Amino acid sequence: MIFGRVALDQARGGILAHNTKTANRVLRKGALLDDAAIALLRQAGVAEVTVARLEPGDVPEGEAASHLSDLLLGPFLRRSADVHGRVNLIATTSGLLRLDVEALHEFNRIDESVTLATLPDRAVVAPGDLVATLKIIPFAVTAATIAAAKDVIAHGALSIAPFRPLHMGLVLTTLPQLKEAALTQTIEATSTRITARGGFLLPPRQTPHEPAPLTEAITALLAADAELILISGASAVTDRQDIAPAAIVAAGGQITHFGMPVDPGNLICFGRIGDRPVIILPGCARSPALNGIDWVLDRIFAGEILGPREIASMGVGGLLKEIESRPDPRAAKNGASVAALVLAAGRSTRMGHNKLLTRLRDGRTMIEHTVDHVLAAAARPVLVVTGHDGAAIRAALAGKPVRFVAAPDYALGLASSLHAGIAALPPESGAALICLGDMPLVEPGVLNQLVAAFAPQEGREIVLPSVNGQRGNPVLWGRRFFDELLALTGDAGARQILHRHMEFVAEVPVQSDTVLRDFDTPEDLKKGYFL
Repeated sequence: MIFGRVALDQARGGILAHNTKTANRVLRKGALLDDAAIALLRQAGVAEVTVARLEPGDVPEGEAASHLSDLLLGPFLRRSADVHGRVNLIATTSGLLRLDVEALHEFNRIDESVTLATLPDRAVVAPGDLVATLKIIPFAVTAATIAAAKDVIAHGALSIAPFRPLHMGLVLTTLPQLKEAALTQTIEATSTRITARGGFLLPPRQTPHEPAPLTEAITALLAADAELILISGASAVTDRQDIAPAAIVAAGGQITHFGMPVDPGNLICFGRIGDRPVIILPGCARSPALNGIDWVLDRIFAGEILGPREIASMGVGGLLKEIESRPDPRAAKNGASVAALVLAAGRSTRMGHNKLLTRLRDGRTMIEHTVDHVLAAAARPVLVVTGHDGAAIRAALAGKPVRFVAAPDYALGLASSLHAGIAALPPESGAALICLGDMPLVEPGVLNQLVAAFAPQEGREIVLPSVNGQRGNPVLWGRRFFDELLALTGDAGARQILHRHMEFVAEVPVQSDTVLRDFDTPEDLKKGYFL
């Protein structure tokens, strides 16, 4: 192709390179300069124009774009008409866009004149969705470039795997502390996911969180011709031999994979009974927000097999929530910050002296150790509630970036310290991480895990650590529970509030038992790292 500026008398038959205004209208880029166009330009006083002229072997942009887009069309795709060397590829059904990624990379490397932009591989599409755009950059490309591109995409590089109208079964297990609202929320979220992919949800079944009744419910759904069975457990799966996996095996199935490198959604368990998949849902599946179960359902509805290799390959791109570098928490996008309360007002009656002022082997006091760990975590601001020996506690923490809050009624019990701390939180605090002053062994990384798990938009508004199923401290409380915390009296802890709102509880499994260890007696200190 020849490109350059020429006198108007020499421009006839050329392709106009730029929009050019005449007396009556604008001649658009790409217009063929015939006698009428030349006359308009001459009347406008134009003496020179920039044009492109095709040489032997050149293929015009529109012809090239149409030819290559026809080659790219895979199942369930259509194309638009060419406009200035651009053709769009459009979905004709709901499903997963499948790409031969390496072939498309090679296609875009052939020559700078030919470009193809697509949605990501396995993007969910609906009829009418734009999935790719082919653009020829110059006004023409060589026939050799077209031939090379044709060789790369000869075997089909784009297609849509349509969603199948699967019949799905759902079993929800129950425990006494699990509220009906949590079950309703899970059914609604699951139903929405299934219908959005063109599936049908069979009547959900509820059963106690025990192997025998769960096995019976699974068997009943198999008899009802469920093509996929989902299990929402009242308690998260922690092992392949846990209650829900054991029920799958008892129903004649096997566990094929436990865990998935997609977050949220790590604690998912895959099983199979014959040719029918059975999936134990992660806790985040109760929420309609995007999480790992969405990726899993996309692939199953599109007819893909999910074996260990396929599951492992989901890790790249599998971080579905923006995070800062580990061990810092996922960055909260709910607009609310998490504050920390350190309760340091108690009288230590069983210890015989103020245990918070006991010195560790490194010379720091217990309360210093606790507060230093909290300050090394992400929660801000850090408020320290004082009462008994308040002046000594403040002296021990002198110079640290904390705010002191006095609990004048500390002698009435733990609730008084909670009242003082909660009431002093700034209005922008969306949650409070309530730390006990006598738990100095809890590391900043554990505290950050709790902050990271707080996600009001996903229903995770009470967050606590657990070790082998045993719940520990500290506990993070969302703002919606502050009024109930303020209503506590005496030495009553907040566990009663937790039990009333199990649908909002998120347990964070941790390896260390430090979240279970406080120090109330001299013997406790000797068993720790203090004396």
